[in-house]
Amino acid sequence: MRPWIVVWSKLPASGMALFPFILVKNHALKTDRSLINHEQIHLRQQLELLVIPFYVFYLLNYLINLLRFRNHHQAYLQICFEREAFANELDFDYLKQRKLYR
Repeated sequence: MRPWIVVWSKLPASGMALFPFILVKNHALKTDRSLINHEQIHLRQQLELLVIPFYVFYLLNYLINLLRFRNHHQAYLQICFEREAFANELDFDYLKQRKLYR
């Protein structure tokens, strides 16, 4: 799946996956392979969970982590979807070998 990459300068992060788009903060990030791979992992996660449930689980996981760690950044890093994406963002063949519902 080849994602549509959209530049949005007001994005609060460097990149974000909102199925079926990858949003990036500036044009230079369109060629950042690890960022695009990270966001493509999120697109696959979203597709597997039929998009809307992904966002529900993502938000619930974040809120639980926020209560647990009382720190936004730590809560974000511990979201199960983010952990998978960060762990594999430099493996450019990851999505070819990834099992369903990892």
